[in-house]
Amino acid sequence: MSTTPRILSVNLAIASPLIIEGQSVMSGIRKQARSGPAEVQPLGLVGDEQADHTVHGGLSKAVYAYPVEHYPFWQTVRAQAGVAAADGALPPGAMGENLTISGLLEDQLWIGDRLRLPGCELAVSEPRFPCFKFNAVMGFNQAAKLMSQAGYCGAYLGVIRPGTLQAGDEIELIPGPREVNLRELFRARMGRKG
Repeated sequence: MSTTPRILSVNLAIASPLIIEGQSVMSGIRKQARSGPAEVQPLGLVGDEQADHTVHGGLSKAVYAYPVEHYPFWQTVRAQAGVAAADGALPPGAMGENLTISGLLEDQLWIGDRLRLPGCELAVSEPRFPCFKFNAVMGFNQAAKLMSQAGYCGAYLGVIRPGTLQAGDEIELIPGPREVNLRELFRARMGRKG
């Protein structure tokens, strides 16, 4: 990697109603950037909520990280779908991520890798699998399918050492057993190859 991996933004949300095809469903996907340090506990960031604990949250999905490198792709496809202007920048947290990161893509992460930060330590546990709520916040019904095709899933993280984190923190990647690559696992579970 040419640049040091780091956190660009820490994003939180309180679960709130999201209107999908005329129906109101609770969701914590609309994350917003916050300034200053955020406290990380075994079940996630203090002040962040998930609405459906059957698919989000818990010890293995306490924190969700997403690479900023994929943001231009999403800006382009949203413009092509006619739901945003071509220059319509997405704010940090737009993918529903707690951590908008740079310098670590899915093909560089393996299940069991550790992300050591100055104030805490996290472990890569699994890829994020998109749902109908992702389609809703992206503004078009093919968003989850495009995430599957591109392999731009981001990483769920468990908390190894609670503490704090904040925008600007450098991330030290500590390799795990290197048996299961994050992107390969995502594509296998989504039924895609390559």
